[in-house]
Order: sequence, then structure tokens, then C-alpha cells
Amino acid sequence: MEEKTFHQKVAEIQQKLKAPKGQYNSFGKYKYRSCEDILEAVKPLLGDLVLTINDEIIQVANRIYVRATATLKDGGESMSVSSYAREPEQKKGMDESQITGTASSYARKYALNGLFLIDDTKDADSMDNTQAGETLNNGKSLDGKSTEKQAKILWALLYKKYPKDGTDRIPQAAIEFANACKSGSLQFEQVQKEINRLTAEVGE
Repeated sequence: MEEKTFHQKVAEIQQKLKAPKGQYNSFGKYKYRSCEDILEAVKPLLGDLVLTINDEIIQVANRIYVRATATLKDGGESMSVSSYAREPEQKKGMDESQITGTASSYARKYALNGLFLIDDTKDADSMDNTQAGETLNNGKSLDGKSTEKQAKILWALLYKKYPKDGTDRIPQAAIEFANACKSGSLQFEQVQKEINRLTAEVGE
């Protein structure tokens, strides 16, 4: 039997790979796949290929980016895809190490997406790597994505529901949902429903 070429092996993995959305955000009530989900799904398909992922910290102007590069190797041949994630200047509910770790996970996930042709356009787990789109007069974004204004409303409602000086703490899932909203990676209507629910709960 004729030995498959490197590119044939890569194409076969791309065709066979099924990476389920194994993560769930209980606050926003949506499923998404993580970098770990992709790695667990692809490992049985690698055969004699070697997959590596490397991170590099890059500064552009006064902002810090994490560049992750996913590489498949087979002897002398290789294929690489890189993805970038920007560290936000400030992210509520996270210390500096968590911010860098989140940026790394995001960049690694999308490098793997590019390498294995995984479509994640409907995922809602991205972080602050893009700016919210332009908005219409009614506040809705032109592309139907969540807006920074919605994020500000969410945080105001969350702080009212979970007072800083009280014993209650904002759940991590709620923090992730609000941060994803600010990045413009959620659907406008999805966020608006959550805002309406919280508004009713806190009596705004």
C-alpha cells in the first residue's frame, strides 16, 4: 500500500476531526469548545504526525498580544497556523496571570481552528480581541453582535445583584458572559434577554 503524503495525512485529519462543544456557560446558557476539547478530539487521529503549540508574547505600541502557533510535523515537512489574542488592559474578576492565560487559551484555540479547518463563527467564548461593531439608532449593532453599551448595563446590574460589600460574589460564569459581551462575541438579542431578566430580578 502506497504511503500517504504529509498533505494527504493532514487532509484526512481535517475531514475526520469532530470536536464537540464540551464546555457550557451556565450564565449565558450556551455551549462552546475549548482548546482542550480540540486537542482531545485530534489526538487519536494524529498517527505518526506530531502536533505542537507554542506561545509568544508580542508588544505592539502599548498593547500586549499573545501569538500562538500550532504546527503539525512529519519528518522534514510541517504545516503551521498562528493566531493572535490581545490582552485587555483591564478585565474584571481576573488577576494578571489569569488574563495572560485566557489570552493564550483563546489564541491557541483559534490557531488549532485554522490548522484543522474548524468553523467557530457561532461560538460565544471569545474574549476582548475585537471591538464591538457600529450600532444603529436603537443601540443594536449592525452585525447583530453584542455591544459595549450592553456590557456596561450588564455590569451595573450584576453589581446591584451581587453587592461588593456583601457576602455574595459575582459567579465566574456571569463574569465570562459580561466580558464576552464587551468583546462583541455574543448575539445582541441573547444579551438583551439576559439584561431583561436581571432587570426584573433587581427591580430596575
